[in-house]
Amino acid sequence: MKMYNKKSLISVFLLSILLMGVSCKKQLDVNQNPNVPTLSQGNVDLVFPAAVLATVGKVGGDLTILGGLWSQVFTQAALANQYRYLDSYDVKSTDFNASWDVLYSSGLKNYKYVIDQAKASQNWSYYLMGNVMNAYTTEILVDLYDQIPYFQALQGTSTLQPKFDDGFTIYKDLIARIDTSLNKDFTVSTNAVTSNADLVFGGDVSQWIAFANTLKLKMYLRMVNAQPALAQSGITSMINSGAVFLTKDASVTNFTNILDKDNPFFEQNQRSLNTPDNLRASTTMVKWLVANHDPRAIAYYGSAAPLSENQGDFAGAGYGSVPDFVQSPTDPVIFISAAESYLLQAEADARYMGGAKAQSLYNQGVMAAFAATGNDGTSFFTGVYAYPTAGTLEQQIEAIVTQKWASFAHGCHMLEGFFEKNRTGYPRTSPVYSTDLSYVPGQLVISKNSVLGAGLMPKRLVFPFDETSLNSNAPALVPITTAVWWGK
Repeated sequence: MKMYNKKSLISVFLLSILLMGVSCKKQLDVNQNPNVPTLSQGNVDLVFPAAVLATVGKVGGDLTILGGLWSQVFTQAALANQYRYLDSYDVKSTDFNASWDVLYSSGLKNYKYVIDQAKASQNWSYYLMGNVMNAYTTEILVDLYDQIPYFQALQGTSTLQPKFDDGFTIYKDLIARIDTSLNKDFTVSTNAVTSNADLVFGGDVSQWIAFANTLKLKMYLRMVNAQPALAQSGITSMINSGAVFLTKDASVTNFTNILDKDNPFFEQNQRSLNTPDNLRASTTMVKWLVANHDPRAIAYYGSAAPLSENQGDFAGAGYGSVPDFVQSPTDPVIFISAAESYLLQAEADARYMGGAKAQSLYNQGVMAAFAATGNDGTSFFTGVYAYPTAGTLEQQIEAIVTQKWASFAHGCHMLEGFFEKNRTGYPRTSPVYSTDLSYVPGQLVISKNSVLGAGLMPKRLVFPFDETSLNSNAPALVPITTAVWWGK
């Protein structure tokens, strides 16, 4: 069998993912690229990285742009047009067809193949890897849409009209499948993993175990509003059993500065558009970083005190010197970062374990977030970002989630900032626009050109046309201002 290195795998699979347009429907996938094997021609070593790159291509591309705009890391450049519809919340059912299609047809379908093949051969390493990435990708879809086809999905021609399942039921099944995977015997001889086929950890199953536990922790914390008892019991059980969590990023990093081999956010936003000038520094994050003398402003915007554009003010004047959001073709795409892992643990400890370890975990999270951008955060967690040990639980949660928000600007990870805002309410929503003298740096504002009602912000995506037009079981469209099942 011909062996592929990681960079060639990225080149082969990411090209088709990035170029897949809204006309591609998973039910009608009749075109076959001779350079990409079908499932019948494949094996887990080939199909697993293809699935991972499907997740990378969309979560690290289209959905990173969405997340960065809606968590106000950047804003649509004034007098440019590319993302005005997103920055004004004017999202239609046709806007994210490609993300939905690719995540199902090239992501979830391929993870299912890997899981089924690994189970048949008792390769429990691939079984775990497939279930973790399936859970991560499915969770993204649930968190965006609330309901998705799940139990009847991916059954081929036998079920062309899969019913939609509710998010909570899907979450419970994903966690159960992760638990089943974690209980397998990873010492048996059938557990071989080709290191080049694992673009995330290079075949290190111990890291996949930590990733699985950290993903479960994140999912349980998503439940704190809607299912508080289950969130508490699930988290305390994990911690009391000695579950190991990530201390390094779960990410894909093998990108190069070559067309179709680069970071998908860079490819989509800069290389494909032939300009770096669509996404500019948002006043929301810039003023918070500058007010706290945070050196990550340089990593994100190229300056310690950059000029900025007020969120959604893309018809405004005087923004010519506002810097672009800094991007590189070799940037990683992060699924869960070390910083997020520590901060998730800090929140869990503060909520359910008495809080004795919360400050230490928070400090490690701040340090990891700064280190990811080449900075030392030591003076910050003992200074302006000091953990509020004497504060209320809600003040502690606010501090933790605010640091998550700041860290998500690194590594195509900004969609999580949008989710966390809707779960916790942090960062807070400002009662005034960012031009007002009373504006508090770091508080999110209503986009200047919002098409929503007064005081409203998006909380989900509308169901994609590619699904609703072909599936008679698709629910009626739900406004983007309606919270998903775990929303606050």
